[in-house]
Amino acid sequence: MIHTPEFPKQIYASRRLRLAQSVREKSGSGVVIIGTASEKYRNRDSDFPYRFDSDFHYLTGFTEPGATLVMVVTKSTCETILFCRPKDLDREIWDGWRLGPEAAPNHLGIDQAYANTEIDNKLPELLSNQDAIFARLNNSQEQGQQLRQWLEKVQSHVRAGMTTPEALFDIETIVHEMRLFKDDYEINLMRESGKIAARGHIKAMQTSQPGLREYHLEAELLHTFRSLGAESVAYNSIVAGGANACVLHHRAGDALLNDGDLCLIDAGCELHGYASDITRTFPINGQFSSAQKAVYEIVLAAQEAAISVTKPGYDFQAPHDAALKVITQGLLDLGLLDKKVVGGVDNAIETKAFQRFYMHRTSHWLGMDVHDVGQYRETPSALTPKPWRNLKENMVLTIEPGIYIRKSDDIDPKFWDIGIRIEDDALVTSGECELMSRDVPVQVSEIEYLMKHSS
Repeated sequence: MIHTPEFPKQIYASRRLRLAQSVREKSGSGVVIIGTASEKYRNRDSDFPYRFDSDFHYLTGFTEPGATLVMVVTKSTCETILFCRPKDLDREIWDGWRLGPEAAPNHLGIDQAYANTEIDNKLPELLSNQDAIFARLNNSQEQGQQLRQWLEKVQSHVRAGMTTPEALFDIETIVHEMRLFKDDYEINLMRESGKIAARGHIKAMQTSQPGLREYHLEAELLHTFRSLGAESVAYNSIVAGGANACVLHHRAGDALLNDGDLCLIDAGCELHGYASDITRTFPINGQFSSAQKAVYEIVLAAQEAAISVTKPGYDFQAPHDAALKVITQGLLDLGLLDKKVVGGVDNAIETKAFQRFYMHRTSHWLGMDVHDVGQYRETPSALTPKPWRNLKENMVLTIEPGIYIRKSDDIDPKFWDIGIRIEDDALVTSGECELMSRDVPVQVSEIEYLMKHSS
């Protein structure tokens, strides 16, 4: 069982201090404004389950809706102010307990807090006589209008000596660069998230048998995730039997799991805001056919090649290139690509002949969002194109090669409807990467043994 840790307010405070230093480096001083996500209406009298904004939570740890963080940064100080929902007994009876502005400073480690109903009165004061604003540049029309209204109020007092900020910077550029590199607290949470997700995958494998439906295995995933302390899935779980495994984002549905078919499960959980992302492919009846095993071994070899270059000294593209070379050679060896038509490996890659069977990239960043933030390319010089970003310690990325073979007249029927993807979560270290999701079997023999002895 995973237990909720004590609120680590010192960690969030240190992140805000780092952000303040970046503000100073950009403009000397300025005001940071960053709000959390809004509640989303689902249908009559019902909202979707609430999920906070990742950037806001990264800086505060606060999980309630209706909140905004403001930081007033000078060359030597940083004042942090939270606007949040006021205490309201009637609403708390219906919707649950609120922290409130009175308790927020001590609990969250911030300087001041006000009811969010005060934000339109307070923000113009905080923005006056400041050098710059750091806010989201791609925010909603409503948020943009709100910022303009605050600035208009400041402008209306120009004759009294007030000045408006002269510069506007994108806060996401700074925060997303910070989030790309995980601290120890984040890494430990992601390890735990990976362990929980792995348990869910194991339970699904153990439950699998012909005659069940995709949603039966999805239910095992959800039960395991929640019973072990995860708050939610990290994304909508993919449970895809047979031909559905060749649909990259297939949602678990009511399709039958048939004897002799494979099942592909791409599922992860969210623990205290941090995602895991694991994919395994296994035979529904517990035994790979010779054709399924042949394709599986190619995908596994491709993943192992990618893992070997997921470390400092290589760039983000290196794992994809390594996996792609193995997959393309495997497609040629199996006759799925005709050597007489596409030539050798290099030519098949250059002409993208492989894309019929492997059409996605091998990796993406992972963190608070399953497709996490952070630039994939380095900042270029004026004379050079953007190179792929170099891998560095404490980056986390997925490694997920796959092969997808749809039914077609020019394909040997023994390969029809084989869709295989293998995915793990890799922490870049000073040496070999750490796979945080390998508590679930990956070798053919391991998977078959687990399923044979599941009873």
